[in-house]
Amino acid sequence: MASKNQNKPPLNSTLIFTSPLHNKYIGDEVPVDKWQQLGVDKMVGTATNGRLRQAFSIVNCEQELAPTSAPPSHTGSECGGIEFTREEVDVLLNERMKYKNKFNYKERCDNMMDYIKRLRLCIKWFQELEGFYLFEQEKLQNALEFTESRCADMEIMLKNKEEELNLIIVELRKSLSSLQEKVSKEESEKLAAIDSLAKEKEARLNFEKSQTSLSEELEKVQGELQSANQRIIAVNDMYKLLQEYNSSLQLYNSKLQTDLETAHETVKHGEKEKAAIVESLSHLRGQHQALQDQHALCKASLEEVTKQKDALVNEVADLRGELQQVRNDHDQYQSQVQELMARVVNCEELAVKSNELEERYLSQSNQLRTLQEQLEVAQNKLRVSDMSAFETRTEFEAQKRLVTELQNRLEDAEFKLIEGEKLRKKLHNTILELKGNIRVFCRVRPPLPDDIPCAEGKVISYPATTEALGQGIDLLQNGQKYSFTFDQVFTPDASQEDVFVEISQLVQSALDGYKVCIFAYGQTGSGKTYTMMGKPGHPEQKGLIPRSLEQIFQTRQSLLSQGWTYEMQVSMLEIYNETIRDLLLTNRDLSRIENGTSGKQYAIKHDANGNTHVSDLTIVDVRSTREVSFLLDQAANSRSVGKTQMNEQSSRSHFVFTLRISGINESTDQQVQGVLNLIDLAGSERLSKSGSTGDRLKETQAINKSLSSLSDVIFALAKKEDHVPFRHSKLTYLLQPCLGGDSKTLMFVNISPDPSSLGESLCSLRFAARVNACEIGIPRRHTIMRSTDSRLSLG
Repeated sequence: MASKNQNKPPLNSTLIFTSPLHNKYIGDEVPVDKWQQLGVDKMVGTATNGRLRQAFSIVNCEQELAPTSAPPSHTGSECGGIEFTREEVDVLLNERMKYKNKFNYKERCDNMMDYIKRLRLCIKWFQELEGFYLFEQEKLQNALEFTESRCADMEIMLKNKEEELNLIIVELRKSLSSLQEKVSKEESEKLAAIDSLAKEKEARLNFEKSQTSLSEELEKVQGELQSANQRIIAVNDMYKLLQEYNSSLQLYNSKLQTDLETAHETVKHGEKEKAAIVESLSHLRGQHQALQDQHALCKASLEEVTKQKDALVNEVADLRGELQQVRNDHDQYQSQVQELMARVVNCEELAVKSNELEERYLSQSNQLRTLQEQLEVAQNKLRVSDMSAFETRTEFEAQKRLVTELQNRLEDAEFKLIEGEKLRKKLHNTILELKGNIRVFCRVRPPLPDDIPCAEGKVISYPATTEALGQGIDLLQNGQKYSFTFDQVFTPDASQEDVFVEISQLVQSALDGYKVCIFAYGQTGSGKTYTMMGKPGHPEQKGLIPRSLEQIFQTRQSLLSQGWTYEMQVSMLEIYNETIRDLLLTNRDLSRIENGTSGKQYAIKHDANGNTHVSDLTIVDVRSTREVSFLLDQAANSRSVGKTQMNEQSSRSHFVFTLRISGINESTDQQVQGVLNLIDLAGSERLSKSGSTGDRLKETQAINKSLSSLSDVIFALAKKEDHVPFRHSKLTYLLQPCLGGDSKTLMFVNISPDPSSLGESLCSLRFAARVNACEIGIPRRHTIMRSTDSRLSLG
């Protein structure tokens, strides 16, 4: 009894247990009723609950385990299949043991041993979990070291590229003198154009003077008409006086009948004068009547013209309403026709499939007959060679299992390859965002029927290595190979949907409060406008702008359930010959501009927050993709387009589409403000190829000058110079927040596969490589309060 009592605690002492995770002492007694209520089953995760129990926040630092980072299986360990939640561990540590009989030490020891066993299971489970997290930490550390080594290799490659660019700069400086001569020639041509403009102004002033003289002559004619009317009134008064005078003469004649002979000659003379006066009076009456008829006709014609004008105004209003109704009906009918065409295509496909199935059924029936015959022969042979058939079947099943296993391994390898590629792209984008580089995508347009095939074979190729797959492009010129690497390279067979998938997340970040800028660069005829706008009338060939707007409005609708509401504003402008034009002006505003009375000055201004405002620019609130599509059609009709020898419909200006997004979450009082800039730059072209003259020549010179200014800005950013010449052109000044701010910027470089355009394609790719090396800063999310100013910002 003495030895047994030595291991037992004193009667008034408390049981103390230490947890290695908490360093916490528990000295409370555990009631037996609570012990029975808890039970061992609550400590064991059952398979019927359909979910994996999560470790409590002390272990994983208040974060839940992701599905991909779940703890390893406990099969084979001491605590196999047992998992703990935070609540269960808290209950376990805070248990108080109570006994009916405090002197029953055997019962207390048994309960205490059971309690110690459960504590050991919990500690063992935490140790295994800690080992798993250490293993995951080591794996992530290895991945980080591998990524850092890749970054070091990329930095070495960038240094080599920088040396090549220095050589190119030396060559360009040599060509600067020739370009300066060309600039002097262009300035002389500009002076000649100014002289012609002055002559046109003089002709316009002469025309205005002639117009004023004609108006003065019209006023004189009207004054003569009024004087003629006054003369007619005076003749009428004279006629009345003559009538009175005639009556007085008759009275005087009756009184002077005695002097008739002497006054006879006087009377005859008076009658002759009377006849002449009557004739002149009748002639004046005829003129008066003719003038009155003309006045009545003019008045009637004026009233008729006024009525016709009112009728035409009403008719125009009715026609506008009918036109809108017809447009709505046309859209509805077009959608119905498309649905019917899709049904017809499905029916045709079903008919073709049905014919194929019938043919397949006939062939299979014939094959079945032959197989039945072969089966009978095989059965006869089977009776003779059962053992050999059994061995063959066993070998076949083994081979089948091997093939199935290899297929499963191949599927797993493909899945791992796809996941690894996604992870690589995600890490690559993260590295670029941390570096602040401008991302560059290259797209090669499909060959056109007018393109001249190259006798030497393909001039554009794509590397098939794993590192450069989908990111590399090679050009072959005069036997020399030029290799380039970008963030993504799209081959000619890439669809519009494939291109948009790669930028969809970038567009999505505009709703999250970031400034996003996507612009297309390349020579004329390389497919920039097709990439940005698409092909009208073909929904499957929609460009990046309409697809981006559809995604933004769809996402806005889905975020309503989370409490987010958004307001969106749209503006569209073009830079034509270094002049900003508003593409959303109404017809009345356009007529004012043609008459020179608009008074609008489109000035570019930057504020302290890095936002850009264009004064007097038309801003439209939009609520659906249909409204934006209508505005895009209006802007496309107003944009400057011309024909050259290189392109049937060449864009002669830089097109800038801006969508400003303001969002607010009523439940969290969080506000975001994002900007989406989508820009279609005019294409660079050589005068020797385009054959531009007159206005087209001036347009080409203005386009090449602005693109040259953009190149100077990129050079300055790549060299990290203190002064960046943003103000050299309106294009670079407008793009200043996108090229030198906190924006997420992506450039599409479009090139042509035509061998005759290989030189321009090589220049475009070299420029894109310089752009890809520029660091503009880390993107910043804007969560400021919405401004009361309704001006639209370019970011």
